Amino acid sequence: MRKPLAHPLMKAAASACLLAAIVVSPATTFGQTTEDPLPSPTLPFEPETEGDESEASSDPTQLREKLPDSAIERAKMLDNLYALLATAESPEAAEKTSKAIMRLWAYSGSDTVTVLMARAVKAMQQKNTKLALRMLDAIVEQAPDYAEGWSQRAHVLYLEGETHRALGDLRRALALDPNHFRALSALAHILREFGAKEGALAAYRKLLEIHPYAEGAQKAIEELEREIHGQGI
Repeated sequence: MRKPLAHPLMKAAASACLLAAIVVSPATTFGQTTEDPLPSPTLPFEPETEGDESEASSDPTQLREKLPDSAIERAKMLDNLYALLATAESPEAAEKTSKAIMRLWAYSGSDTVTVLMARAVKAMQQKNTKLALRMLDAIVEQAPDYAEGWSQRAHVLYLEGETHRALGDLRRALALDPNHFRALSALAHILREFGAKEGALAAYRKLLEIHPYAEGAQKAIEELEREIHGQGI
């Protein structure tokens, strides 16, 4: 089984809640290690520590406390947050917005999916990737339009060495949500690992358009540009 990939899109991603997002009760999260300089999917980690409640009402993270009433409302909220992220003026602002986005990613609107994801999280915490994969298989079958289900299953498939299936799931997630920066980050990482430098470079460039402070992306772009240019000499 593969070693979990690192995911340094944000310096405080370990505190970003990805399960039972936009709820008041404590939630389990998908966090990361920090050894690998390339962004990629993440594993379950720890509950989020809430920030200062005195922050201004315009803070995008406050949107995470509001459950969307419908898929249409959720899509509108995500569109607004993606626009904020793309125009963020500092890493701190981008981090706050990306946290709110990830909470909306996790909200499926289905109690069944929420229970299945909780079981997948617990299985991964126990390093039981086989059980986690069964739970995620059920999620994508139950909710095929739920991008986060495909993104999370891609990570488990990668850990199980099923890289081609992982790529398929990442592309499915991105077809459902082209701005899903975690899925795009993972896609770029795997393409680079496969030696598909042009594809990886395009993916990293797109990633920076969506998340201008995606940690590791700019460095990867510079390295890939040098490698590709060197091949042409």
